[in-house]
Amino acid sequence: MSPAEAARREDFRAILGMVRPGARVLDIGCGEGLLLEMLARENGVVGRGLELSPANVSLCLARGLAVVQGDADHDLADFPNQSFDYAVLTQTLQAVRRPREVLAELLRIGERAIVSLPNFAHWKMRWELLTCGRMPMTRALPRAWWETDNIHLCTLRDFTILCDELGLKIESSMALAEGQAARPIDPQRAIENWRAESALFLLSRK
Repeated sequence: MSPAEAARREDFRAILGMVRPGARVLDIGCGEGLLLEMLARENGVVGRGLELSPANVSLCLARGLAVVQGDADHDLADFPNQSFDYAVLTQTLQAVRRPREVLAELLRIGERAIVSLPNFAHWKMRWELLTCGRMPMTRALPRAWWETDNIHLCTLRDFTILCDELGLKIESSMALAEGQAARPIDPQRAIENWRAESALFLLSRK
């Protein structure tokens, strides 16, 4: 994803509003570092990043960001308990091999976790499955099934159930849809499982 494309991601702007100024933030799967850069510039955070791609790590380092190469599935154990105020995972949970374990690790490493993910129950996806009988391609899921990095697609309902099983509290949540600003939602409402193209969650331990 280019910086221009990342700049259009509504979840970045919503995340800025969730993170308190001066906080310690770990951005997991930070890509080219745009979110870290925005958080440092606008919220004065002390940011660190973990990124799988060596090319993206090099780009982050060239921009003066503190980023190391690593894999969310295997390298989160290297971070001490509660070493950050926020552990952030944007549009990545569906691409890891062990999403349950990764989600639990976020709340071990951070006092709070911020997670955004595509919602496979969005009405456009349901409609495409119903009318075309094929795996949907949308703005939130733009690649064909045979080339996507996503291996654990879920719905808002699936995610809230997993949070309950892990003893996580959803402090706030927002829906994201194409061309619209993020809006607060109650993720337990069935209608939101239809309306949200993707969703953003602020989580803590119960």
